[in-house]
Order: sequence, then C-alpha cells, then structure tokens
Amino acid sequence: MAVDALQHVNIHARDLEKSRDFYVRCIGLRVGDRPPIARPGYWLYLGDVPVIHLIAPAAAIPATGSGAVDHVAFHGRDYEGTLATLRAEGATFREAVVARDNTRQLFVHDPDGVKIELNFEPAR
Repeated sequence: MAVDALQHVNIHARDLEKSRDFYVRCIGLRVGDRPPIARPGYWLYLGDVPVIHLIAPAAAIPATGSGAVDHVAFHGRDYEGTLATLRAEGATFREAVVARDNTRQLFVHDPDGVKIELNFEPAR
C-alpha cells in the first residue's frame, strides 16, 4: 500500500482568526506548533497530529465553496455537547443518520465554505 494515514488538509482561509476560532470552538481542535512558513497561518491539532493547516491565500480565492474539496470528516465525541456548541456559536448545520449502522452525523461549513462532517457512534 502506498499510503497508510491522512496527514492533513490545507485550507486557504479568507479570515485566519475566524477560521481558527471555528475549528477550535466548534470542532474541538487546538492551535499548535507550526514551522516558520512565510505566509501567515495556523496548524490545528487533533491530539498530536496537525490535521488542518490554515493559510492566508497567496491570491484571490473564489467567493464561495471549497474548490475540489467536498468535505473533511472527523470521528466525533459527545453528540449532545457538540450540538449545544454549534447552536451557541450560531452555526448552521444539518443532522443525518446513516441507515446501515445508525451512525449519527452533523454537517457544518467552516467560514470559507468547507463542509465538515462529524460522525458519532449510534445513540444507545
């Protein structure tokens, strides 16, 4: 096999601080160490892994959407707590259930239009 793990998703953020705050407050990532890169940005960590790299765009980016990236998916924890956080932040989101195994899903867009999928264990 040529690959064995996803390392990160790089997102050109129109407003670095707004995007950083979204991923920290709504998704639960944390800002962490980032090498000295010329363009401003943040590396956002899940545990010890910098899974989202936010960077200031080098040129104009489209006004909406996320280019070729359809979505970024995370395994979620604390479904009810996440719902409460999204509501408190005023985020628009969609709930779904996967019929095959009753996985609960939340779909929310970050400030730059990137769709974030959160997958939670079935309710017990």
